[in-house]
Amino acid sequence: MNIPFIVTLVGEDRPGLVNALAECAAASGANWLDSSMAHLAGKFAGIVRLDVAAADADRLEAALRALSSAGLSLSVERGASGAAASGAVIRMELLAHDRPGIVRDISAVLAQHGASIERMDSACESGSFSGEAMFRAELELRVPAGVSPAALQAALEALANELMVDLKLEAKV
Repeated sequence: MNIPFIVTLVGEDRPGLVNALAECAAASGANWLDSSMAHLAGKFAGIVRLDVAAADADRLEAALRALSSAGLSLSVERGASGAAASGAVIRMELLAHDRPGIVRDISAVLAQHGASIERMDSACESGSFSGEAMFRAELELRVPAGVSPAALQAALEALANELMVDLKLEAKV
């Protein structure tokens, strides 16, 4: 039986951080499955999902926690093994003039409909014609079986009109 690990880390950006994490994983026989890493505000930030045999889990956890002595702020959590989540997966893209509260407003509508954000990538970038700050996000949502994707889309579109947001929803295949 394998045990999933979720590792989050933040530290001063410098060469070798990913390699240090990869060395810990490899030395314990862990498989590197998913990750997202970025340079944010002068720091290196990342989240990684590793999978390791149950017999090697304690050794992997000790090795990962030892990385904190290298100046990294780490969180190491053992994930749950089990059945996959149910419900439809919907891909959502949005583009809006940047302002505080966009994520709050969108996530409130999602929560009201029982939709869960499975993945979200966002960035603030300069508009191609106007140069204004634009907020762009791509999300993967899990919508429970009892919730109509059309009802969720209608609620999001009503909010999009109010916020001056371009919104695109499509079922993920």
